[in-house]
Amino acid sequence: MPEYHAPLRDMRFVLHEVFAADKLWARLPALAETVDTETADAILEEAAKVTGELLAPLNRSGDEEGAHWNDGVVSTPAGFREAYATYIEGGWVGLAGNPAYGGLGMPKMLAVQFEEMLYSANASFTLYSALTSGCCLALDAHASEELKQLYLPRLYSGEWAGTMCLTEAHAGSDLGLLRTRAEPRADGSYAISGGKIFITGGEQDLTANILHLVLARLPDAPAGSKGISLFLVPKFLVAPNGELGARNALSCGSLEHKMGIKASATCVMNFDGATGYLIGEPHKGLAAMFTMMNYERLSIGIQGIGCAEASYQNARAYARERLQGRAPGGARAPQKSADPIVAHPDVRRMLLTMKALTEGGRAFSTYVAQQLDLAKYSEDDERRHAEGLVALLTPIAKAFFTDTGLESCVHGQQVFGGHGYIREWGQEQLVRDVRIAQIYEGTNGIQALDLLGRKVVANGGDALHAFTGEIRAFLDAPAASRPFADRLLAAVENLESVSAWLLEQAEQDPALVNAVAVDYLNLFGYVAYAYMWARMAAVAQASRDNDEAFYGAKLATAQFYFTKLLPRIHSLDAVIRAGSAPLLELADDRF
Repeated sequence: MPEYHAPLRDMRFVLHEVFAADKLWARLPALAETVDTETADAILEEAAKVTGELLAPLNRSGDEEGAHWNDGVVSTPAGFREAYATYIEGGWVGLAGNPAYGGLGMPKMLAVQFEEMLYSANASFTLYSALTSGCCLALDAHASEELKQLYLPRLYSGEWAGTMCLTEAHAGSDLGLLRTRAEPRADGSYAISGGKIFITGGEQDLTANILHLVLARLPDAPAGSKGISLFLVPKFLVAPNGELGARNALSCGSLEHKMGIKASATCVMNFDGATGYLIGEPHKGLAAMFTMMNYERLSIGIQGIGCAEASYQNARAYARERLQGRAPGGARAPQKSADPIVAHPDVRRMLLTMKALTEGGRAFSTYVAQQLDLAKYSEDDERRHAEGLVALLTPIAKAFFTDTGLESCVHGQQVFGGHGYIREWGQEQLVRDVRIAQIYEGTNGIQALDLLGRKVVANGGDALHAFTGEIRAFLDAPAASRPFADRLLAAVENLESVSAWLLEQAEQDPALVNAVAVDYLNLFGYVAYAYMWARMAAVAQASRDNDEAFYGAKLATAQFYFTKLLPRIHSLDAVIRAGSAPLLELADDRF
């Protein structure tokens, strides 16, 4: 039976030592009286218990049983309802929510550590509350005060849940093709009609009500994505005092049968003149929904880190115990019949790749969360700088976290050999569960197009220069206090060089951005991780005498990253500079 134990030591290292979160929180008035180091550590300790002891034991059984559909009624697997009741007693759904409506107001830097624990422990269970948290963000930012007062407290408490209803059978990434309709009513509400697919938690038995955020078109809507509005459509109508009334005119038509996350109910939802309420301005729904989607993209990125961490923990334990062959150069355990496979260089290659990518991802998710906190709580120039970095880095966080998350889970499965293909060890489930993270909330190819096309080329590289400028400022400190400074500088120069080349060539080749966007995002991701590893290595070198085991391991992993993983950027550079021509030479009918 696979186990999960939250990597609290490493999370504290990232929060307190690398990013000095306590100093940031102390200077932001909205957080100064809310959170400090002791509070954060107490929350992390309790979160580790909830995820390791309550949710992780349900992961395999939930996968094997899956969610059930029976004539429109959806049931979650055995144990989920009881676990959810315990989960919401702790106030976990509203951890980072607005205190004015019942949230706990914790910073995103802390919340991302908890999200990682959740995805490591039980990705399917996590999705039910992850969508609720995103729904809260959209309502808090765009709903009327009346709607916020009525719905947000019950969402933050976990009593009710939220969903995001975008996709239709004929409209995936192209939301301009949506057909769901919204007809105005005399009382100010709207009649919502249409069908949505791939709706996470669209129907379930965990909460008393479900609030659907639905994209639809008003009768006077212009064509395309600029004609979409956002509506709140509750499963049960709600009286002004919060009491539940009649069931709304909506239903779950079926559940999708999926490769992974089988305990998460992925629903086909039918709206048959259901009562809905406009969120934000007419025809501006996509912008309002992106408040939720950007949160979900970081969250889903963290799904990649979480699954990778769970895979690494179990692969590491297996490699230390599994006896096979002898280590090169002589027996490591001569008293035994064979050496543990952790002694074999190829197994170490896989484990170190997992460790370097996962710890680099944890640091980068915390960095992005830091920018989100600054964008939310700081003022003026600092806020605008943070907002620019969030816009630039969100597609990287979503796509690179999940691409490397799958790579790590496949490595973890491979460490187990044949046992990795067998259900009882848990590794094959992690491969299946993490795979969806590259697809939903905007496929990774779409994220790459967003990064290169909108965030780099469209603004002449200004946002990129803000990020690389920060790295260069870090490198301006004395070299002795910055391990791997020369390699980081070379990587940054490579990123800047290929970006400048793309800005020049994109004017002449309209297919270039689309052709090389994924390669560019991956190159950017490896450079961003190099920045994280340089920052972690600087702290580890200064603190090594205090804890040789921890900081020495951190430095050794950094060395592996810079020598074995960062060089991948050179092949990516070559692929990018090959341009779009190799993709366009083959005629369509010859595929």
